Formats: sequence, structure tokens, C-alpha cells
Amino acid sequence: MADNDTRPSPEALLGRANREGRGRLKIFIGAAPGVGKTWSMLDDGHREWARGVDVLAAVIETHGRAETEAKLAGLPLLPRKPVLYKNRALTEMDLDALLARRPALALIDELAHTNAEGGRHEKRWQDVEEVLAAGIDVYTTLNIQHIETLNETVARITGVRVRETVPDQVLELADEIELIDLPPDELLERLKAGKIYPQDQAARALTSFFIKGNLTALRELAMRTAADRVDAQLREHMAANAIEGPWPTQERILVCLNDSPAAREAIRVAKRAADRARAEWIAVNVTSARQQDIGEAQRDRISASLRLAERLGAEVATLEAEHDTASAILSYARARNVRRIIVGYPRPRSPLLHWLQEDVMQNLMRGAGSFEITVASQPDERLEAERQRLRFTRPSLRGVAEAVGFTLLASLGAALVDRLFPVASLSLIFMTAVVVVASRQGNLPAILASMLGFFSYDFFFVDPRLTFTITDRSEVLTLGLFLVASLITGNLAARLRQRARVQTEIADRTNKLYDFSRKVAAAAQRDDLIWAVVSHVAVTLRCESILLMPAENDTLQVVGGFPPEDQLEVRDQTAAQFTWEKGQAAGRGSDTLPTARWYFMPLKTTAHRLGVLGIAFEDDGALTRLDQRLMDALSDQIVLALERLRLTEDLASTKLATETERLRTALLSSVSHDLRTPLVTIIGAAGSLTEADALPEASRLELAELIREEGERLDRYVQNLLDMTRLGHGALHPHLSAVDLSEVVGSARHRMRAILRQHPLITDLPQPLPLVQADPVLLEQVLFNIIDNAAKYAPEGSEISLSAKTNGGLLTLSIADNGPGILPEDRDRIFEMFYRVEGGDRQRAGTGLGLAICRGLIEAMGGNIRAEATWPNGTGTRIVITLKILNPDRS
Repeated sequence: MADNDTRPSPEALLGRANREGRGRLKIFIGAAPGVGKTWSMLDDGHREWARGVDVLAAVIETHGRAETEAKLAGLPLLPRKPVLYKNRALTEMDLDALLARRPALALIDELAHTNAEGGRHEKRWQDVEEVLAAGIDVYTTLNIQHIETLNETVARITGVRVRETVPDQVLELADEIELIDLPPDELLERLKAGKIYPQDQAARALTSFFIKGNLTALRELAMRTAADRVDAQLREHMAANAIEGPWPTQERILVCLNDSPAAREAIRVAKRAADRARAEWIAVNVTSARQQDIGEAQRDRISASLRLAERLGAEVATLEAEHDTASAILSYARARNVRRIIVGYPRPRSPLLHWLQEDVMQNLMRGAGSFEITVASQPDERLEAERQRLRFTRPSLRGVAEAVGFTLLASLGAALVDRLFPVASLSLIFMTAVVVVASRQGNLPAILASMLGFFSYDFFFVDPRLTFTITDRSEVLTLGLFLVASLITGNLAARLRQRARVQTEIADRTNKLYDFSRKVAAAAQRDDLIWAVVSHVAVTLRCESILLMPAENDTLQVVGGFPPEDQLEVRDQTAAQFTWEKGQAAGRGSDTLPTARWYFMPLKTTAHRLGVLGIAFEDDGALTRLDQRLMDALSDQIVLALERLRLTEDLASTKLATETERLRTALLSSVSHDLRTPLVTIIGAAGSLTEADALPEASRLELAELIREEGERLDRYVQNLLDMTRLGHGALHPHLSAVDLSEVVGSARHRMRAILRQHPLITDLPQPLPLVQADPVLLEQVLFNIIDNAAKYAPEGSEISLSAKTNGGLLTLSIADNGPGILPEDRDRIFEMFYRVEGGDRQRAGTGLGLAICRGLIEAMGGNIRAEATWPNGTGTRIVITLKILNPDRS
């Protein structure tokens, strides 16, 4: 925001507009249970009720505290909704009744509460969001340990981790936060008096959570949280009302960084000041198109300073400013409500630089106003100071050559124009040369071209010519204006060139990020993703890249590299392991193990560590600031891609485990029924044969036939299991040959003569029947399983028909029955293992493997199989098999 821009912030106004029509939220926040949050909320509720506001106590958790229950008296109560959870009768807030009642103010206790299963929302804070959206104001309570980002901190302080948390954005919805504070000694007295927990529970709490040191730390954490939220509301208010800061509220420090040796001292000063004031601090670097021309050493110093500030806990920001760096810094400081600005002592500069470069320090002092400006001392580096004093960016040899060359061309062109048709504006030719040099080589060659053009124009084209003497006073003004105009025009052209180059670099980085996101999105396998990561990083940063991921023993191993790399030196492996374990960058250019050749950065989410990415340059250089920003963006994309792959693999593993468990359960059920049933029959029949001495011959033959049938049934079941196992492991290889379908049908009919006693098999095979390409043994097994399945479900005495017809190079074989039929949604699933349609196991027993084996065998022979209804009304089942005809041209 510019200094003279007094308009309200559009973002702040949009935030206010989004709250229109919503209820207001007030949160009573405390450091621990028992500080009086609920009591304070009820007290405010009574005051609002006395003022005539429609108040409703939607849900109040008294926990048996007499003073809280007494405070609740007199307020309208919302009846709770009974809920049955795990055979326990519970009560929850009746959200629908609250919305229907629509009070002006609802009192909803314990914002972090988890609702019982079966409700509309999982958490109570989600209920509160819906109540606010309905335009109802809400008062609620919250303990500091339930805030998501503070949950881990509180757990480290107290050793107790709470499971119910509230996202931080819920606090951002609060229009008002009231801190309910109680000194630790008073809170401990309340606990001992039984005003918080019963005596037995209070005794345990006194030795764990309710320790004075814990309570003191939590109290400070609660105060800071409330202060941070109030500060955020203040900044929003200032932005929405165009109030120019800073307002002297919460301490916040800003440190300005550049390539000066004093920058690191400024960082240390800011860190010490922030620690003393327990305040936030921000490290800012201002970049511009002109700063792209600084050397690699200066860029490395800036990058090192920013890394140091980030490591010490600063919030790091980069500002873009084409000119007037001081105004950009002050505008940012006002927007963040900063009170104190720390800058490094300015380095000595040559007199010429005072005219060509902005004096940021002086401009900051002039525009500081209500800011406090602190200047960090210059380090005792006299040699470096002398170098800085004499430092001046020299133009390149090519820039000098082009300045001289284009000035010569302009002189020749001006001479030619002056001889052919004399004009008074020959200076424009020299100005054109300046613009060309500026657009090609930058600012300093343009200044050189301006000076050369000035002297050339004076020497060759101002009377008296071939001298630097000027006799006409008007020519003095012309030359002066020419010099000023050429300097300004050259400067503008150079800036335009720099801006175009910066925009080109930005577009190039954007295209690289887009290309990378497209590549990783298209990578479906782990190896493809790894190759896309290492190759794109290497090509983008013009370096070597390597990706390491953990093995089963949690040690890192190289999974990909570009160029291919599978080993690291000991120091590089140590740096990579440090990055993996600590989650911090290490290696070349960092503060940890900087002698390593590789620079490693962690790839992690908030919950998982995914791997380590390493890069190395041929000249053993380090990342520049711009490359670091590009690397950060690439690493974010890599983390998203790896996390997506991890979730996909977890989902596949979960699906496989679920499917395995389902098959195991189905197999156990099938074995317990279909294996045990024939065994019981066989054992019973054999026992009858051995124990009964006077059985008639007919009865003995009947029992023997029963044993044979059940034995065959058991053999078919075991054979089905073996076939399914071979199919699942790819061990079944059909021996394809020319097969006469009539012979296969006859062989299957003979094997099934006992099964077909109650179901006549009607065949309709055209003659001559062409030979098919199949395995005769497997094809017979397929026909056996299908006809056996038809006999199970068709009514006793009904016919089973088998027919065939040719269609081009294919033969279609159909087996139809007159059973109850299969629903359309089940016709594909009957070919799955252990699947039986509803009602199937209430008729004749089956394993659910027969049709699954049929599909596997037919597909192994190059055919396909499907199920359809026999009759238009959906009754009956027809299994249709399609096989290839051998030499179809001869059929």
C-alpha cells in the first residue's frame, strides 16, 4: 500500500461483507478447567437476559458443580436430545430444536466437544458454525489445550495430550475473545476444595496436569493466544477503516536485510530484542529488477542472512519495489502494525553512488514518523569496508564495446544526414543509439553512450566544429538538454529491459512449475514419479539431483538420481540422515555439515516424513535466493505428489487387505459348510454300513452310492479350490488344440449322469460343427461347472438346454435353465469368487467358486463368458460362452 493510499483494504472489507447476516461469536477462553469459563458465560447471559435479549442455554456442562448449577437457574433451557451410543444412553445438544427456536443468543458450552455418532456433525464447533450461519449469536467456552496448533505444545508442557481439538480458523471467526484468568494458587485451592473434580480425581490431577509450573506456562500461553487474536482484529480494523499505523499495541519488530556485512548484526539485534520483549519479528528483503545485476557473492550473502533469520525464528518476507525502497518498507511495516524497525549501519559509498542509488537509511529516517528506528553497528571489517567504499559496478566489456560502436554509428549517420539534408535535430540520432544500448546492455553502458554521444555531438556538429568550444549560448542549452534527456531515456529503457527480463524469468519459473505438476500428475507408478522428480529438478536448476527414501529399517537409501546415482559419500550420507531425522536442511550452503557436496532438504507433511531431496552443482556452488524460492515451490509439488502416491498405495493395501479378509471369511464359511456336509454324510453312511449287520442289499447299495456321490462332490470341491489357486497364481497354462465340441459335451454329460437324473439335458448342436480352439480338459470342466450350477437352482424336473451357433470366426455356446433367474446387477458379480445371489444357499449348497473358475478358464483359452436371462420376463439363467473357431475360413 502506498503512503498516500488512504483507501480501506479490499480484503478487510470483503471479510466484513462475508460476516453480514451471520451471528456474532464470543469465546470465553481459559488456561485450564475450573478457571470459571462457564460461570462467566452464564453471568454474561444473565446480563443480556436482563436487558431483554432472547437468551437460550442450549447446552451447559455443569460437571456436578453446585455454583455452576445455581448460576444456570433463571435462564431458559433447551431440552437435550437423547442418543444411544454403544448401549449407553447419552444426551446431546438438539441442533434442530435450537435452529427452530431461533433465539437471539445461544449459550453453547465446551466448543471442542465430540458429538456422539449419529448426529449431523462430528464436532460441536461444527454445530456452532451452523448456528452462526443462521444469524444466531453464540457464547461458548474453550480451554487453551484444545486449540489444534497448541495441542502439541501443551502436551510437552503437561505430559497430557487431549484428543478433542478445534481448528485455529474457528478462533478467527470469533468477534470477541474474553480471557478468563485465575492465578495458579487460587486454581489449586479450588481443586483441593473439590470445586473442579471429585476428591479422588482431584488427587490424581494434583500430581499430573494441575502442577503449579504447568498452570503458569498454560496461563501465559492463554494470554498470548488471546493477545494474538486481539492483535489480528486490530489489524483488520485498521485495514478496513484505512487507519495508518502503527498503533502502539502488541510489540512487533521488523529487520531489513541486504548484502551489507551489517545485515547479520541487525539480525542478532532483532533476535535479542524480540526475545526480551517476547515479541514477533519479521525479516524483510526488498528486491527490484535492478538488483538482478548484483554478483553471485552478494546474492549468497542475502540468502545466508535470510536463512539465518529463519533459523532464529523470524518470519521471512520478500518485497518487490522498482524504486523507493524505503517507502516499500514503511508501507509493509504499517500494514503489519510494526513498531520498531532495525536496519544495518549503511556501508560507505562513493560520491557518485549518492546520485545514482537511493539512500535507504536517510529515506527511512525521514519517513519514520511514529516508528522507532534502530541502527545495528557496523562489524569491524575494515578491509571489507574499504572494498565497499570503492565498489562500483563496472559495465561489461561487451557493454562498453556496444556503447562505443553505436555512438560511432550514430556519428556516421548524423554526418550523412547533415550532408544530404541538413536538419537541426541531429541529437535525436545519438539519443536513439543510447536507447538501443540501454535496451541491450543495461543502465551503465547507456550512461557511457550518453556521455560519448554528448562529446561526439559537440565535437562534430556544434560550431566551431572539430573542437569542444561552444560559441553560441543556445547550443549550450541544447547540449545540456540532450545530455539530460539521453540519461533519462537510457535509464527508462534500461529499466524496461530489466523488468522484461524479470517477467521472463517469472514466466519461465511458472512454466517449469506447471510442467512439473503435469508430469507428476501423469505418473501413476512410484518409479515413474521418482524419475519425473529427479529429472525435472536437475533440468530446472541445472544441477545433479537425487531422491532418498526410507527402507524397512528406517535408514535412507537412494531411490533415484539424475544423472543415475546409487551411492553417496559418508559425509553426504550423514547430511542426508540428519535431514531425515531432524526435518531440517543440511549439506552444502546450509549451517549443518556445510562441507558436504550435496544440499539436502526434507520432504514432509505435517504428519508424515516422505523422503529427502538432494541437489549438487558442478562448481560446488550453493542455491541462490531465487533458486531457493523455486526449489521451495518444487519441493511443495514433490511432497503433494509423494503424498498422493502414498495415499494411493495405502488405499490399495487397505483394499487388498479388505478383499483378502472378505475372501478368507468366505472361504472359511464355504469350507465349514461345503466340506463338512459331504464328510458328515460319508461318515454317517459308512457308520451305518459297518454297524448294521442285517441291512438289506438294496439299502447297502444305496448307502454305497451315497458315499460315492458325496465323495465325488467333495472331490469336485477340492478340485475347484486347486483350480482357483492355480488361476490366482498364474500357474494354469491351457494346451490349446482343435476340439470337437460334440465330444466334449458327450464327455461332460457322462460325468454328470447322476446330477442330470432330475434335469434332462437337451442339446441343439448344428452339424457339421466346426472345431474350436480350446483345451478339451478345461472346456469339459467349464461345461461341468455350468451345468452343475444350473441343476442346483432350476426346479426339479425342469430341462437344461445346450445350444451352439457360429458367428463369423466365433462359436457361441449357450447353457440355459428355467430357474428363478438373476437380477441384472448381479449378473457380473456371479463370476466373482465365493459370491452367491440372494437365496442361493437356501436351496442346494454351493461354494461360489464354480462360475469364477469358469471365467478364469475361458479367458485363459482366449474366450469370454457372460450371463443373461433365459426369458424376457427375467426368469431363467443363460450362460453364454464365446470361443474362437479354428480356421474359420473352412467352416
